[in-house]
Amino acid sequence: MRLTVDFKDEQDIIEVRVAMRSIVRKAIFNTLAYEGFEKDVEVSVTFTDNEQIKELNSQYRNKNTATDVLSFPMFDSYDDMELQPSPVPLGDIVISLERAQIQGYHLFHSIYHEVAFLAVHSTLHLLGYDHETSKEDEEEMFRRQREIMEIIGF
Repeated sequence: MRLTVDFKDEQDIIEVRVAMRSIVRKAIFNTLAYEGFEKDVEVSVTFTDNEQIKELNSQYRNKNTATDVLSFPMFDSYDDMELQPSPVPLGDIVISLERAQIQGYHLFHSIYHEVAFLAVHSTLHLLGYDHETSKEDEEEMFRRQREIMEIIGF
């Protein structure tokens, strides 16, 4: 599998260094590998701030609050992805670095750890997982997140 990540930085609060992009790429790649996804993949990742993610959350989810990450999958099901020729345009991930920094601080870990977690979480959403559908789905998705975070060293 070859992973292409198109990064955009639409905020000016936190400097996005090579290490930040590298950990996001590693998180996405390892999530796809964990799930056995073998096709070449394209993903867009946008770094934003609380104000911009609040606008997106309001527009697309009717929730007028800032959130940490939003996922915009290109496909409705895993089967639809499998039918696509390579590279598969998996979708878009939007991460509020402002929110990630605050959450990392409150959880006693670095912004890099938090951003990796958000990238894993969002990639699972792009693959069709949804923790808001049932308690069982939530437990399954969160178990996968924990295992993937261990794989990538967090």
